[in-house]
Amino acid sequence: MSIPDGDPGHGHSPAAWTAVIIMLVAITIGTTAFFFDVPWLVWASAALVVVGAIVGWVMKRSGYGVGGDKYIAKEH
Repeated sequence: MSIPDGDPGHGHSPAAWTAVIIMLVAITIGTTAFFFDVPWLVWASAALVVVGAIVGWVMKRSGYGVGGDKYIAKEH
């Protein structure tokens, strides 16, 4: 299977990985807090999901996204 030249990279960048890891940690904390009935922590983890998205966006704008000047593509 060949990869077309216009392939955006499917998010294989430091910005994407950082955002996803932050959001996965937030979802894990939120799920655990929901199970133990700690509402303030559920809402705090929901806010952390938003923070993860913002961090990913800021990193992309800083050049760490696919096609950014600080991003070095690796061959698969």
